[in-house]
This record gives sequence, structure tokens and C-alpha cells, in this order.
Amino acid sequence: MSTKTIAVLNESELADGQMKEVAFGEGKVLVARLGEKVVSTSAYCTHYGAPLAKGVLTADGRITCPWHGACFNACTGDIEDAPALFGIHSFQTSVEDGQICVTADPKYTKKDDNLVRQPGFAAADFNKEESSGVVIVGGGSGAMHAIESLRDNGYKDSITVLSKEDYPPIDRTKLSKSLATQVSKVQLHSAEELRDKYGVDLRTGVTVTSVNTASMTVQAQPQGGSEETIPYTNLILAPGSFPRRLPIPNANLSNVYTLRFLEDSQKIDAACQKDLRVVIIGTSFISMELATTIAKRGMKSVDMVGMENTPFEMIMGKEVGEGLRTVMGQNINFHMDASVDSIRASSSDPSVADAVVLKDGTTLEADVIILGVGVAPATEFLKNGSGIQLEKDGGVVVDEYLKVPGVENVYAIGDIAVFPQTEMKTPRRIEHWNVAGNHGRAVGRTITGKGEPFSKIPIFWSVQGLRYCGLGGKANYDEIFINGNPKEGKFVAYYFKENKVVALASMGRDPIMSKSSELMRLGIMPTAQEIKDGADVLQVDVSSVQALQRIAALKQ
Repeated sequence: MSTKTIAVLNESELADGQMKEVAFGEGKVLVARLGEKVVSTSAYCTHYGAPLAKGVLTADGRITCPWHGACFNACTGDIEDAPALFGIHSFQTSVEDGQICVTADPKYTKKDDNLVRQPGFAAADFNKEESSGVVIVGGGSGAMHAIESLRDNGYKDSITVLSKEDYPPIDRTKLSKSLATQVSKVQLHSAEELRDKYGVDLRTGVTVTSVNTASMTVQAQPQGGSEETIPYTNLILAPGSFPRRLPIPNANLSNVYTLRFLEDSQKIDAACQKDLRVVIIGTSFISMELATTIAKRGMKSVDMVGMENTPFEMIMGKEVGEGLRTVMGQNINFHMDASVDSIRASSSDPSVADAVVLKDGTTLEADVIILGVGVAPATEFLKNGSGIQLEKDGGVVVDEYLKVPGVENVYAIGDIAVFPQTEMKTPRRIEHWNVAGNHGRAVGRTITGKGEPFSKIPIFWSVQGLRYCGLGGKANYDEIFINGNPKEGKFVAYYFKENKVVALASMGRDPIMSKSSELMRLGIMPTAQEIKDGADVLQVDVSSVQALQRIAALKQ
């Protein structure tokens, strides 16, 4: 390693709680001041390369990306929150003769393949003896971040992943955002990396048939093999969900698709060629992203059918929903306040659908039909004497550490977890890829003895630039306050309940979502009345010594 020491900034130009991106030769570094301490790290987020200087620095030493909420430790560069899978580089920093000096290898300061900080461990570092270790059921985002967190926090025993999918954990968001078709383009780590760097026994194409919490074992059925009994010391249940199909005639015809797995994306990609008629049933965010992706391919028509008056109305309200429809719904025909009666089979080939029939009699001709009508927890295997009680919807209740009460060393994360969210401890089950990732990171810390109650505010985003944090749904807010114009794609919508901000949606206003999520986490978000009176969220101090003292006082 060839390092250089460069004076990058006058000390007087960096105030307490401030961070700046500065030149380091041909590269860039981020410098930040936390009280008397000056630190320096990589300048860009390892998720999608956002400039961290435009993000949020908090006095407890966290740097949050302005785009998607990835968070890093300002002093070490370690990952604090998903979706980033790699930490950022941390550089030696000193103050000499009034100058902030940074010592770094120049190659780690450039926005290229060296941007990410590779793990400081390898499979050779882990215990070789036979042990039950951690068993993870499911191979998605939650599983991958649990693996990362376990190893980052010093776990050295075996990790076994039992995944129904035939490939390593993938970035599932890329399926709806781009109809990705290649494993290599969406995998978070290759199977070889998981084996050689993380010491993971990844078993793909495996169906878990049951769990016995009394004997601490899992029954698993490999494709074409004999059923196995796999012991565990700690069990992480991360099976995700399966897509629902409407209970209507012909919902299983050959050209009626759902989107959950890579093979679904491959089928839809192959089916959606130019000049075809596509009908998408459901107006969820995934459905809207998928419709937008398909509409860009020169379709004869793209029709969306939704039961609400406007898309996203139940989560974000009518005005925001109408705005998102304008911004995200170009070249899409919307049929709202509508219900599907049936899918019509072709008279020439009954195995193929040729139309969607609505209950008002409207017939939408179709060459391709996609169902985006929600998902259900994939917990059927827990019904067979597992000792774990399921909720009516198939969810699993957990405590603030994401641990399943009443059984030993079992955790449930992601889509299946009904967890106490925010200071109100409201039990919620949230179906989002990034929530699952943060659950995985939290459980990894808990298993290694570093656990804290889960407090990460839920965050999601769309490829069109929508940002959202908090708890949505009409049952969770009683008033909406909007700054800006949703139809112009530049706005902030605050969702209030009992004078508190419980959620926020924005477009074109970064980093207000990331800042708000941190304010909510710290318990210092302005009140609803303060927001109405003109309080600027971006001006609230979360970075200085004074902010740290204020936060500490609130916790007493």
C-alpha cells in the first residue's frame, strides 16, 4: 500500500457537526468534525455512489446517504444500516499547524472499483470444527445482511443458508426497476464469495419442510435429494413472501405472471416485446415501477387496474397519489375504482389469456397479464409442529430484538416479522427489501452479543426518485401537509398523527428523507405544528455537541 499525507482543508473551515467533500490529489475524501474530533472517510456511498457530503451527519457518529438511507460509522467506516453491503474506507486524520491532514492510499479515494472497502476476513479465519452454528431459512436481503453483520461483528462459527431459490441472494429491487434477467447483474455476492470470504454453506434449491424448536433442528428437502435434518444453535427465519394470485377464473393461464423471483423477471422480459398489449392488475409501487419499465419498450398499450381512486392513495393520500400518477405514469392507461371480474381465455388457445374483464363490463385486451396484488408470508413450513405461533396473515410476532418469544434462539426477520416499530411499539409487518436487510443486520449484532432494540425507521424508494420513510397507511396518520407540487415531481409530504410526524414522502428534495429518518430515530423530529409554522427539517441540528447533549437529555 502506498499512502500519502495531504493537507486538505484549513481547520477553521470545518465547524462542529459539519462535513465536507475535499480534493485528495486526483480523488476525493470526506472530512467531518464531531466535537473536538476530526475524521475522514471515502467520499461516496458504496450502494449507488451518492456523494456522502450531501447526506446527513449525526452527533452519535453516523453518516447517512442522501438517496437511499445507507448509513456508515463516521469514525470506522463500518456499515450501520442497509442497503450498502460494503463499508467505506476510514483514513488517518490529524490537525497540524491549523491544517486538516489526511493520510490515505490514493486509489481508495477515487470513485471506481476501489470505492468499496473489502471485508477484512476470509473463510480461513473461521472455526473448522463441526458445529450447528447459525442456520438461515431464506436467501434474500435479510439473509445476506445477517451474514455480513455476523462476520463483521466477529462471529466465527458455521453459517448455513437454506434457500429455495437457485442462486445466491439478489438485489430484488432491480427486478421491477429494470426487469433484470441475469444472476450476475443482480447477485449481492457470488456463491464463491460467500464460501471463500464469508465461510457460508449456501444450499440453493432447497425447500424447508419443517422446524422443530424443541430439538433445535430444521428439516430440508434438496432438489432431487433426500430430506436432511440440520441442527442449529441460532435460527434466523427469513423466508420472505410469495406472490398472491387472484381467486378468479383463469388466473393461472400461461401468459399470466407474477413478479417475485429472477425467473419471473426473465419470463416477463421475454414476454413483453414491442407492440404488445400489457395489463397489470394492482397499483402497488412494484407494479408501477414494472409498468414504467415496460411502457418504455414501445408497447401497443399498458393498462393498470386499481381498486383505489388513485394510485398509492391508501399509503400516501389522494393528492400525492395523483402527483405520482402524473410523474410516474406516462404512457400508462389507468383504470381506477375498478375490480377484476375474470381473466378471459383465448378461444383459439384456451391455455392463453387474451383479456381482463372488469366488473363494470369493461374488457381490456391483453397479450400479457401481470398480477401485482400483494404477497403473503412464506411461513407454511412453520405450521407443522414448529412451536411457533403464526398470526392470521402468516406473520410471526417478535420482540424488539426480533426474537421469537417462547422459543430458544429463534429470530424472524423481513416480510414475515411482526415487530414493535418506533417509540409507540406498534406491532407492524412491513414488506420491503430494505427493512429485511436492516433486520438482518440487527439480528447479526444480537447473536454476537452487541444487540440493541431495533429502531431503524423504515425507508423505501423508487427508481423515479420517490423517497419515503416512516409508517404509512391511512390508519397511521390523520393529516397530510404538503410543501411543493407532487405533479411537478418536487415536493415533501408530511404525515401527521396526534401532532407527530409519523412518515414523510418526497421527490426532488434530497436529503430531506434521510434527515427526517434520523430525526425520527433520535426522537427530535419537529412536531406537526412546528412543520406547519414553517420549521425547516434540514436546519434542525443533529450533528453538533449541543445536539448530542439535547438527545441525551431527552433519553433521561
